[in-house]
Amino acid sequence: MLLAIDSGNTNTVFAVFDADGAVRGEWRSSTNTNRTADELWVWLGQLMQLDAIGRGEITAAVIATVVPATLFNLKTLCRKYFDCDPLVVGDDGVELGIDILIDRPEEVGADRLANAVASHERYGGPLIVLDFGTATTFDVVDATGNYCGGVITPGINLSLEALHQAAAKLPRVAVSRPKSVIGKGTVEAMQSGIFWGYVSMIEGLVERIQGEFATPMQVVATGGLAPLFIEATDSIKHADLDLTLRGLYAIHLKNRPS
Repeated sequence: MLLAIDSGNTNTVFAVFDADGAVRGEWRSSTNTNRTADELWVWLGQLMQLDAIGRGEITAAVIATVVPATLFNLKTLCRKYFDCDPLVVGDDGVELGIDILIDRPEEVGADRLANAVASHERYGGPLIVLDFGTATTFDVVDATGNYCGGVITPGINLSLEALHQAAAKLPRVAVSRPKSVIGKGTVEAMQSGIFWGYVSMIEGLVERIQGEFATPMQVVATGGLAPLFIEATDSIKHADLDLTLRGLYAIHLKNRPS
């Protein structure tokens, strides 16, 4: 079995795939650079046990992280408790099966590369991958699967928190679809600004990217808020919450020994 680890700025997702690519277990933890390999194992080991997965069943591991400070402890977790040396997306020699067609390929987040790999395998191309994470990103993948660059904007929860902290009278609010665009109170007005503001941004950026790329492109959304936004705009064609993990599984397959 394969242990796939996607370490983001806010959360780290652990998933176990069986030999056929089916997900046997998936668990999420807040990203904490101070959490040691032993602490991670105490948490992860119990969750694996609840799903009847023994650590001896794990034969390989793959890691994607955008938080470099977590990498040492994640590698140590794999080596100490699963007796395997993990594949790290972005390391020299790791085969992605795609070209990275930007000025500084080393700057692209490992999660964005995994999304590019998985989205092209599952949906073809050209396409735009819209990822609702700590940052909201739009990544462009051409017809042959190559990564062509993208757009990075502040994430929705990050924007809400900044608004609350910078304005004394504005409360924290949850992300939800308001009944109307014009809010009749402060909370409703904030929810409208965030939700419909992001819908408008999505529609506008998708239109501009397609115009610059000079071809129609399907849009695949991932991240926890993808299902909420796909219902509000025709710009998004697919919602795929496991896209990054699927990309890690695909990268693992491309790098297995013959």
